[in-house]
Amino acid sequence: MRILGLDPGEKRIGVAISDPLGITAQGLEVISYTEPEQALDRISDLCFYYSVEKIIVGNPLNMNGSRGSASELAEKFAESLNSKTGLPIEMLDERLTSGSAEKTLIAGGVSRKKRRKVKDKLAAVLILEQYLALSESRKNRGVNNNEQ
Repeated sequence: MRILGLDPGEKRIGVAISDPLGITAQGLEVISYTEPEQALDRISDLCFYYSVEKIIVGNPLNMNGSRGSASELAEKFAESLNSKTGLPIEMLDERLTSGSAEKTLIAGGVSRKKRRKVKDKLAAVLILEQYLALSESRKNRGVNNNEQ
C-alpha cells in the first residue's frame, strides 16, 4: 500500500511517498504554489501516478498540543484534499519536524540556499516515517491502524 506524506505550508508543500510495501519513506518533491487548487491538482496527479491509497498530512500543533491557526489551515487543507482525491486522510502531529529537518541538513553540511529547497521535502519524509513506525508498532501489538 503506497502512502503519501505531506508537510503543508502556506507557499510550499513537502511531499514524500512510501515504498509499495509501506515500509520506507522517500522524498518526492516540494510543491510551490500561489493558489491552493494548484497544489491540490498536483497532489491528485501524484496520487494517481503512484496508486496512493492513503495520505498523511502533518498537523502543526502548538507545543502544548493545542490547535493554532497553522493547525486549522492544515485541517482545512486535508478536508479539501479528501474532497479532491476521495482518499482517506490522516492528520499526524508534526511538531518539531521542520526544525528536525533543518538540524539534519545543517549537520550534513548543506548550504543555507540548498536547505531552503529540500527542508520541506525532508520534513514530509520525517512525517511519513513517523506514521509508518507507528503503524508497524500497532501491527506488532495487534492494534488496528484505524483505532487511534
